[in-house]
Amino acid sequence: MESLPDGRISTGITGLDDVLSGGLIPSRSYMVSGDPGTGKTILGLHFLTAGEGESLYVNLEEPAAEVARNAAAVGIDTENVTFLDLSPAADVFVEEQEYDVFTSDDVEGASLRSAIVEAVRDSEPTRMFIDPMSELQHLAPDTYQLRQQVSSLLRFLREQDVTLVFTTQATSGVPDDDLQYLSDGSFELTNTDRGRRLRVTKFRGSNTQSGAHTVRITDEGIQVYPVLVPDGHAVDFPDETISAGIPELNQLLGGGLSRGTVTIINGPSGVGKTTLGAQVMKEAAGRGERSVIYMFEETTRTFTTRCTSVDIPVDRMVDRGTLRIEEVQPLVQSPAEFASMVRADVEARGAKVVLIDGIDGYRLSVRSEDADSLHREIGALCRYLRSRGVTTLLVDSAETVTGEFRATQGGVSYIADNIVFLRYIEVNGELRKAIGVLKKRTSDYERALREFKITEYGLSVGQPLRSLRGILGGIPEVVGDTPSLDQDR
Repeated sequence: MESLPDGRISTGITGLDDVLSGGLIPSRSYMVSGDPGTGKTILGLHFLTAGEGESLYVNLEEPAAEVARNAAAVGIDTENVTFLDLSPAADVFVEEQEYDVFTSDDVEGASLRSAIVEAVRDSEPTRMFIDPMSELQHLAPDTYQLRQQVSSLLRFLREQDVTLVFTTQATSGVPDDDLQYLSDGSFELTNTDRGRRLRVTKFRGSNTQSGAHTVRITDEGIQVYPVLVPDGHAVDFPDETISAGIPELNQLLGGGLSRGTVTIINGPSGVGKTTLGAQVMKEAAGRGERSVIYMFEETTRTFTTRCTSVDIPVDRMVDRGTLRIEEVQPLVQSPAEFASMVRADVEARGAKVVLIDGIDGYRLSVRSEDADSLHREIGALCRYLRSRGVTTLLVDSAETVTGEFRATQGGVSYIADNIVFLRYIEVNGELRKAIGVLKKRTSDYERALREFKITEYGLSVGQPLRSLRGILGGIPEVVGDTPSLDQDR
């Protein structure tokens, strides 16, 4: 049995081991409950095939050959698994027996107990899976005696140093509460219109991660994506200010962006929010740092074409490995799956700048229970990124082109350490752009507004617009003789 560093044994599912703070405690019993089709048997098969010692599968419902075929379909090899096949045979129905299949001479109470004890003593398993345990109701005439029999079985297996995982079948008439009471831990699998979820409802001897963790069944079996807990991931990183790549923008920001902070870039459609974020990633590439952008609202091709046309060579950045572009498909991932992707980019690939484009797309694309849950998830993700020293950029869309000014949409301003806003303004019948900083937690910043331009030579930020007022309303008024905008043209 392959032990983890802290003495735990793996479930065979990395994400579930993370939820359990390292895996299962050896020589104990664990219950897996859930409706048919939620993945209980696949979870048990992962557990059986994860260790190096002997493993025993007691199948009380599906024939062993059928179990092996279903396991192979999800990439699980059962060649080294010993089966104790106690499933009902076809001739029970064909011969029109008057008794239930589990009261025949072959598998009635005493014979069934003897078969299990004999199989354990013969194969000496370190891992055992009973599927489903609730079929053992035929061992005893009533619930009280069943609890006694199951309790005795669990004690016997513990004395044999066997770690047991068993499933329950809700339609059997045996209450899950009875079996959960006897077990050392229990996992609940569900399948809703929001996707599959796993909860740890009991785990003796250790803390576990709470919450409804995402489960996905693929050709490689079950994958579990734990709910992101931002605590416990902190690393040391330099307390420094990094350049945004434009001297005038650095002046607006009081020197630049502090490493390990979250910046919301707010503005209406087409004003240049994503392009500004790409400029920050271009500067990071110049320092030899890696960045990643998650595209919720745009294709990689469009983003690449648009950026290269304004002297931000994202294609070369991708080729050199300093930028990764990830398109996120609508309504495919849960918040936990998206967080797992971000963690892989940060912890395995060393990303120092993360750009999420944009918050509205995140809301629409990521499956979650409700808007409040999404806010909690993105808040937890940002706290995690801060703790890793990652500079995070969130693109947030303003609903109106001009008019009443709102710094952010949807109540996300609390997430931000910095808020940079872009606005359209009308000057002499011409639509122009302005940029400003509304908030910066880590230092002072410039309160003035400046003109913002996107040209074929890149982005530019002009001098403070001190000769105009009413800019945030969209139609500024000239205060002096010559507007700074015109001087800057």
